[in-house]
Amino acid sequence: MLPTRDKADDPSAPLDVTTLTRRMTCGDEMAWRIFYDAYFDRLWRYLLVVAAGREDAAREALSATFVRVTRHIKVFASEDVFWSWLTVLARSAFTDETRKQRRYFSFLERFTSHAQVAADGRNDGAADEQLQVLLTQLVAALPVEERELVGQKYGAQCSVRAIADALQTTEKAVESKLSRIRAKLKAAALAALQRASKGE
Repeated sequence: MLPTRDKADDPSAPLDVTTLTRRMTCGDEMAWRIFYDAYFDRLWRYLLVVAAGREDAAREALSATFVRVTRHIKVFASEDVFWSWLTVLARSAFTDETRKQRRYFSFLERFTSHAQVAADGRNDGAADEQLQVLLTQLVAALPVEERELVGQKYGAQCSVRAIADALQTTEKAVESKLSRIRAKLKAAALAALQRASKGE
């Protein structure tokens, strides 16, 4: 028996959450579809409020929330308790995603500062902003493997050892790759700045 709402003729009736979550823990695909249909919009609206209307942040947190639900789903006796659990996961996901973004942009700011000094020996606010935008674009244009490596090291702040273990390689190899990526980004950023200064 698939999880359904309490009354088939009343679409506003509450879900049978106990049956739904029990089926979800067993990997029932239809139960997961019902969960998604029932809670996607509700969690989206909740996260928009948490994120103060920032859709990008809410979208990232929503995706992370569903990953966490998949990993930690358990049986719940009532819809109220289930929703409370979902909001805890959602708030936690938003907080973690926000921290990742802050760490990543902190890296961009540090890199921007070094590139600006190398470019013209001065620290101009407008130029720094231009460099940060440029560097964000350059990182986005990296090959997937390099972009993911930058994200792991400077976004998620994984240790070189953890990255090496995940990639089944050596720490020295990871450090070497990161060094090449930083050099490539710096060279591309400086070249773009020089072209811009010449009006090209």
